[in-house]
Amino acid sequence: QHYLEQHHVPYEVVQHPHSTRSLESASTAHVDPERVAKAVVVEGRQEGSTCYLLAVLPASNQLDLHQLQREAGLKLRLATEEEVGQLFQDCELGAVPALGQAYGVETIWDDSLQTNSDLYFEAGDHERLIHMKTGDFLGMLGESPHGRFSHHS
Repeated sequence: QHYLEQHHVPYEVVQHPHSTRSLESASTAHVDPERVAKAVVVEGRQEGSTCYLLAVLPASNQLDLHQLQREAGLKLRLATEEEVGQLFQDCELGAVPALGQAYGVETIWDDSLQTNSDLYFEAGDHERLIHMKTGDFLGMLGESPHGRFSHHS
C-alpha cells in the first residue's frame, strides 16, 4: 500500500475471509477469477547469473513455464518458498502482490490481463486484495515485458 500511495495510484482494499490461493481469494471476495492477477515467482539463469522474475497472470489461468521461458529468453524454474520469502519479506507466503517493482523484482505480465477494466491482486496477506483500474495497474508496470504465457485452467 505504501508503494501505491508513493506513486499516487488510486486503489481500494477489499477484505475477504482467509484464503490460501488466488482462486480461493477470488471466490471468498466474490470476484471473477479472471479479474484477479496472481503473481508467480520464477528463478532464471542466464550466462551463469541468477535472477528472479514475477510472472503475473489471471488467477483463472495456469502458467505455461515453457512459453514463459520463450518469452523471457531464460531457462526458468519455479522459485522455492524460501526464495520467495527472502524476496518478499513483508508478505505472507502465497500472498505475493503482483507489483514486483515494489520489491526490485522484474515483472512480466500476461496479455490476457488487459481484457477487464479493473483487477484485483493479493495485498501481501491472505485476507486482503488490492482493487484498481487495469490501466492504472499496467501504467505502474511501465515498460515491463509482456506476452502470452498462460492458458485457461
